[in-house]
Amino acid sequence: MSRYVRQTGLFPQGEADQKRLLEAHILVVGAGGLGATVLPALAGAGCGRMTVVDHDRVDESNLHRQTLFRMDDIGRFKAACVADRLSDLNPDCQIVPVAERLEPTLARSLLTDVSVVVDAADSVAVTYLLSDLCVEAGLPLVSASVLGRSGYAGGFCGTAPDYRAVFPDLPAILPNCAEAGVMGPVVAVLGAIQAQMVLSVLLQTQPSPLGQIMTLDLERWRSSSFRFDAAVSSEGDGPFILGLEEIRADDRVFDLRGLEEQGPPSVSWAVRGPIEHPETVAKGMGRTVFVCASGLRAWRAAKRFSTQAGGPAFIATTGR
Repeated sequence: MSRYVRQTGLFPQGEADQKRLLEAHILVVGAGGLGATVLPALAGAGCGRMTVVDHDRVDESNLHRQTLFRMDDIGRFKAACVADRLSDLNPDCQIVPVAERLEPTLARSLLTDVSVVVDAADSVAVTYLLSDLCVEAGLPLVSASVLGRSGYAGGFCGTAPDYRAVFPDLPAILPNCAEAGVMGPVVAVLGAIQAQMVLSVLLQTQPSPLGQIMTLDLERWRSSSFRFDAAVSSEGDGPFILGLEEIRADDRVFDLRGLEEQGPPSVSWAVRGPIEHPETVAKGMGRTVFVCASGLRAWRAAKRFSTQAGGPAFIATTGR
């Protein structure tokens, strides 16, 4: 009996569609909670090649939701663990692990010959970066985010508006999983929806998940869905995301991290420390770049600066 017989009967073109999956190349950014469901679902379905990007290592606090990993994996790179697990699951699927932090230069280099991009990274800076790059490359992006007991999954770019068209700016408060917590089953459900969206994009089924967002609230037992085909992107308004390696010597760089914060340095000439009123920073000759660990403080500073100065602002992140 064929490995894929239970699904090919549902495909519009049967075996021809299965061949399309085997020829697909999916870039998956993030091998954590969402990835724990997205990755085996796509490998099991017979997607032929997946490049998996994640610079993080397995920690015991991951294991309640990142069910691809075991106690013996603690301390190992997640991308390497994923390659081992999925190769055992389906030898038809080639896994290319990339245990590096996603910077714009690396992201651009990985987009060659990609069919669809999956954002499972749990980082707003990464989501905006991937959306901008997918617009440039004309690639579809399937993104999801989970916090607490709720989240969403959506299809962006390609034939649909980009992420900025729906989320032009960050919310006033944006806690992370470490602060607000996250329930494993919620992550698994949204990861499964994300995987189904990817398969539907690859198989070109209608209606397309591109231009569609599904939201899920398992605290109040609610779900909803809406289309955003007519949304207009604010991509030209920025802020524009740079990698640290893309910062130029004539850029003015403001590293918003406090001196007590640990982490890799940004650039040697950066002005280090919080800025209470970034809109008062004088406009200079070079680009103005705000830097922080996650991108949240830098984003808000850049928005306030660009609104006041009337010119573009850029952000970069150092990672946590």
